[in-house]
Amino acid sequence: MPSLKEIKGRIASVNSTRKITSAMKMVASSKLHHAQVAIQNMLPYETMLEHILKSFLAAEAEAQTIYDQERTVKRVALVVFSSNSSLCGGFNANVIKEMTKAVDAITGELGNDSVEVYPVGRKVTEKARKLGYNVKCDLADLVDHPNVRQCIDLAMELGMRFAKGEIDKVQLIYHHFKSAGSQILTTKTFLPIDIETELERDHERDLTTNVVTKKAQDYLKKNRRQREQKEDETKPLNDNFIVEPDMDTVLAQLIPKLAHLMLYTALLDSVASEHAARMVAMQTATDNADELLRQLNLQYNKSRQQAITSELLDIVGGSVNN
Repeated sequence: MPSLKEIKGRIASVNSTRKITSAMKMVASSKLHHAQVAIQNMLPYETMLEHILKSFLAAEAEAQTIYDQERTVKRVALVVFSSNSSLCGGFNANVIKEMTKAVDAITGELGNDSVEVYPVGRKVTEKARKLGYNVKCDLADLVDHPNVRQCIDLAMELGMRFAKGEIDKVQLIYHHFKSAGSQILTTKTFLPIDIETELERDHERDLTTNVVTKKAQDYLKKNRRQREQKEDETKPLNDNFIVEPDMDTVLAQLIPKLAHLMLYTALLDSVASEHAARMVAMQTATDNADELLRQLNLQYNKSRQQAITSELLDIVGGSVNN
């Protein structure tokens, strides 16, 4: 059995660790709030762009652009989103696992030189280089400072290479942020763009709370749906568009904007998911530290009581002998 001094040392050590994890949880919670605000600020543009595209598609418009045409796949580019730092649970491990799985599947079908990786985040960049993948750039600064201009530049570079035939398919690997307690690892095709599939994807996000318990999330989700239904009932719709010069030309301009939005949305989702995963991981670590402290304090009190009892027995035994 450890001595009282050893138990006190362990209690002090766990207390110090608990302070660190608790502070990191609060920092992650604050950063998550800022990430949620960034997504919230992007949503009006996303909503209006999707509304226009859906209206055009409902009019049976078919745009003939190079960005939505299927062709024989010979070379694939993967844009993979991770974090720059660790201590966020299985966030980075899951992304890296999905990346290696995708690379193995593509190389097994098309050959060893058929994959290019565009990593966004230091963790996935280091792993991709360690595995010997064809890494085309380093965009780790985007994770700490999400920038729509850099996302547009990356989307334009991928679009130009796709148009020239240097790559035939682009896939995104990232975590889709649904709520503070739910981040879904997603792999989707970036180019060629399937407009109908993209517009019908899951847009549900909880950007109003950092609560991670399922019961609280269900309650908030139910109230939010009731509020959205009331808003939809009173929301006026105006789909009477006048298109100039013609539908194909307008859609040829809108489709690249949709591509820019897809890449920027994936970045914001990944950043928010990282902070949510770190918040949950640090909360779990803090709870584990509290449980360990409870056990150590119980063990310390038992050992102390046992020591006091032994001393009393020695005193009583000595007085009887005298």
